[in-house]
Amino acid sequence: MTQPEQKEPFIPIEDVAKHFTVSVSTVRAWLRQGYIPRETYMKLGNTYRFQLSKVVEALTKSKSSAIDKSSPAQMELDFVHPDTDL
Repeated sequence: MTQPEQKEPFIPIEDVAKHFTVSVSTVRAWLRQGYIPRETYMKLGNTYRFQLSKVVEALTKSKSSAIDKSSPAQMELDFVHPDTDL
């Protein structure tokens, strides 16, 4: 008998912040800036719940493609080492 497929649990924003070693405010900024796409989380009222693997995948993609390197006002984000400037 095969085991049923395990679905990834949705986790609170605080756990996403801990995973990336950033503040909750930073995760909220990533949401506003579109680095974390809608399909990676659900929002119920003012509460967000995230699927961490999808957030990691989205941020990895956004690091290489979403940042306009021609704009001097933007800085590149390092999601692996978030406290390091590039």
